Amino acid sequence: MFRMKHSPISPLAFSSFFLTLFLLVQARHHSHTKHKHSHSHKSSKHSNPAPPTPPPNENNSNSSVVLDVRTFGAIGDGKTDDTESFKMAWDTACQSESAVNAILVPQGFSFLIQSTIFTGPCQSFMVLKVHGTLMPPDGPEYWPKNNSRHQWLVFYRINGMSLEGSGLIDGRGEKWWDLPCKPHKGPNGTTLPGPCDSPIAIRFFMSSNLTVHGLRIKNSPQFHFRFDGCKNVHIESIYITAPKLSPNTDGIHIENSNEVKIYNSVISNGDDCVSIGSGCNDVDIKNITCGPGHGISIGSLGNHNSRACVSNIVVRDSLIKMTDNGVRIKTWQGGSGSVSGVTFNNIHMVSVRNPIIIDQFYCLTKDCTNKTSAVSVSNIIYTNIRGTYDIRSPPMRFACSDSVPCTNLTLSEIELLPAEGDIVHDPFCWNAYGDLETLTIPPISCLLEGTPQSVSDFDITRC
Repeated sequence: MFRMKHSPISPLAFSSFFLTLFLLVQARHHSHTKHKHSHSHKSSKHSNPAPPTPPPNENNSNSSVVLDVRTFGAIGDGKTDDTESFKMAWDTACQSESAVNAILVPQGFSFLIQSTIFTGPCQSFMVLKVHGTLMPPDGPEYWPKNNSRHQWLVFYRINGMSLEGSGLIDGRGEKWWDLPCKPHKGPNGTTLPGPCDSPIAIRFFMSSNLTVHGLRIKNSPQFHFRFDGCKNVHIESIYITAPKLSPNTDGIHIENSNEVKIYNSVISNGDDCVSIGSGCNDVDIKNITCGPGHGISIGSLGNHNSRACVSNIVVRDSLIKMTDNGVRIKTWQGGSGSVSGVTFNNIHMVSVRNPIIIDQFYCLTKDCTNKTSAVSVSNIIYTNIRGTYDIRSPPMRFACSDSVPCTNLTLSEIELLPAEGDIVHDPFCWNAYGDLETLTIPPISCLLEGTPQSVSDFDITRC
């Protein structure tokens, strides 16, 4: 007879025990009468079965569902291809009518995922909780030929999503940076012929009501984050890192997006910490630690004679250190449109080569020809910008178009001193109009007063 030393088990308790054990075993093996399929944790290949329903212990209420990717067959050993398991988890959560559907990437596991598009719209708010590690194939040699080499993980047409967690997204970009076409390896920036595609790590496309919070992401082959055609984006407390010489590894790039907030984050990479492209408005960047890299940039805009429109941008309360540029606006000759309503406020510079720069002659080669049209730059405010600059360049540079001058530049409380030596370099101005609300260090005597007549000759302000 079955006995316990302390207390006997009644027949009813005995039956309940084995019934519970049976249900747990059934849930663990994902055996469902409706779907008639099972997943072995030793195999990563799937024949596109219907997605499983979540185990009973992972659905705590009717209002939220948490799906562990391992439930769908993901292994997480850093070697097995877990792409299909992630896609099945996404499709299951996306189709669920619960108020919130979360996909869990558990801590202590590394999941290898191929180039993939996670598509909406979904039935409810989506959460991707990354507590473990996500990684792509290790370089061009292992990247499948039939997969896109322009992007890795794409979230498309999502309305309401949070990408969050304490985990790591490892872009494994080292072998991409060393392609012969990349300029950082050759003498004097030379390149060699050959394929030059490098994938963006995380891309949100035509999506809205997005949050990215708490993640670490490193060593993307190209941009770490890119937001295209997005609205209402909140990025908070993320950490992005890549080597100083890693090419085109912008931290966050936004384009054709509005109502974007980037707060309380650290970005250290080989290109712009944050880059703002055409079609962006209502962007607020606050408490960013940037460097090394190329600083915080608006542009480049107007390439290939295109029309570019950017407005209502604020960069404030931030630290920029050991970068090639501080706060920069860069446009190509030949473009049209405008950059207007930009404020740079309360920014500390540490040994920055070009702390304040407008460059309307932006060019990646030495043979760019002069053109008469340009993207207009106007209504730009610089206030309370202090720190040190690298003596190889002037602390302020306003290089504006010959035919479309910069107008309404306003500067106050600017104090920039050389990081080495005692010689204070003069600012540089070319066809730049503006006002000084306070005395600056170094003094700026090159700004022109008033409004140039030539501005009225161009239809540049309508965007």
